[in-house]
Amino acid sequence: MKLNQLSVFLENKPGQLKMACRLLADAQISILTLSLADTKQFGILRLIVREWERALAIMEKAGFVIKVTEVAAVEVADRPGGLAQILQAIEDAGLNVEYMYAFTFGRDGKAVLIFRFDNVDAAILKLREKGVNFVGSVELYARVEN
Repeated sequence: MKLNQLSVFLENKPGQLKMACRLLADAQISILTLSLADTKQFGILRLIVREWERALAIMEKAGFVIKVTEVAAVEVADRPGGLAQILQAIEDAGLNVEYMYAFTFGRDGKAVLIFRFDNVDAAILKLREKGVNFVGSVELYARVEN
C-alpha cells in the first residue's frame, strides 16, 4: 500500500523545474502526480512516477539531489466533508500528517490523495482499523491508464 515518491531538490532559479521534467519526458517516464514547494534558496519537487527507480537513476546522473520517501495513497470520498472525515480518522489515530497532495483523477465518486506520515507503516495499520481504504501501486497505475 506504500508508494515510493521522489523528492527532487531544485535550485530556486529559472529553468530548474523544466530541466527535471524534460529529463523524464525524454526518457518516456510519465509523471502521475506532483507537488512543488519552495523556500528562498531551493524548491522541492515531489513526484510519483511508475518507473521510480529508472527516474531516480536518470535524474541523479544529471546531477539532481533526490530523496526517496514512502508515502500512502488514500481513497477519499469525493464529496463535501470527504477529506474532513479522513482527517478525523487520522486525528483519532494520533497520527501526524507531514504533507499531502492530490491526484488529478478520481473514479466511482472517490478521489485519491497522497499522504506523508511520520510513520507510514503505523499509519496504514491504524487507519485500516478505522475503515480507511488505501490504493496500491498496481491499482493506482491502472486508474491512471483508464
